[in-house]
Amino acid sequence: MDIDRIVDTALRLIDEVGVQALTLRMLAETLESGTATLYRHLRSKDELLVLVADRILGDVRVPSEQMDDLSWREAATVAAHSFYESLHRHPHALPLLATQVHVGPNGLRVKERLIRLLLSHGFTAGLAARTYTVLGQYVIGLAIQQHGPGTPRPEDQVHLRDFYRSLDPAAYPATSAAADDLTSVPLHEEFRFGLELLLHGLEQARRTRSEVPAAESSRY
Repeated sequence: MDIDRIVDTALRLIDEVGVQALTLRMLAETLESGTATLYRHLRSKDELLVLVADRILGDVRVPSEQMDDLSWREAATVAAHSFYESLHRHPHALPLLATQVHVGPNGLRVKERLIRLLLSHGFTAGLAARTYTVLGQYVIGLAIQQHGPGTPRPEDQVHLRDFYRSLDPAAYPATSAAADDLTSVPLHEEFRFGLELLLHGLEQARRTRSEVPAAESSRY
């Protein structure tokens, strides 16, 4: 048994039962092995979860040749969509991406590639770092809101629309008028719209070449 098989099996189980329900005993039984065998490869469940998160980041694959002739905004859009789709495939694992520092080999590969791309397009080191951070926060945050455990179902949106429509238009005229638009935008369009707004703001920052004030260290 190798570590790749252990991590892949753990991710499959998380997809089925969630992070909290996964135990090393469950993992060992699925692998038709014992927990003692797992402990030869892992120190704890926490270490396993770090490896699982990095495994998900390994799915974010954009061929270098696909990026060569793109502007930084086009390249960032491709990378963000690839990241979003990887997260979308593993909704029960999304909390791992939000709570961990991504310093595994795949996480470092993604980080290095995007920051290097930004630097090559005239970003200062400070602005490149902040751009990488805010893009990661946007993609992960929206993926959790849209696809994480407990997110609203399509029928919930219908009920919410009907609720907005039932509000007193004299007290809530704007909400009543926007009832359909608040509850009918497809998730992929919501993602695209927000990403475009974010990239537009970052382009303005790049053009002015202004340093973004230092802040707390990023999780990403």
